[in-house]
Amino acid sequence: MTEWIVSVFLVIGAVFALIGSLGLARLPDFYMRLHGPTKATTLGVGSILVASAVHFSAQTGRLSLHELLITLFLFLTAPVSAHLLAKAATHLRVHTRARRYGP
Repeated sequence: MTEWIVSVFLVIGAVFALIGSLGLARLPDFYMRLHGPTKATTLGVGSILVASAVHFSAQTGRLSLHELLITLFLFLTAPVSAHLLAKAATHLRVHTRARRYGP
């Protein structure tokens, strides 16, 4: 049963990571591309970390807290880094697609 739970979380994490990566590669301007890695990829990595916590907790028989710390660090640093990237782009006057090509 544990293998199924771990597999489901790994597949969900892989799908979110794939969607985030596609968003990073396919969206037209910097501000739109910023959403892919910060939203979908963070959820994907979080799901993979949940799978890791379930797997190692089942193997050792105790609760594995390493993944919880990694998840906490990821959820704290991803929005901050996205905010700093957006602020730097605004400061450098990076144009949006609508501003460059018109609405």
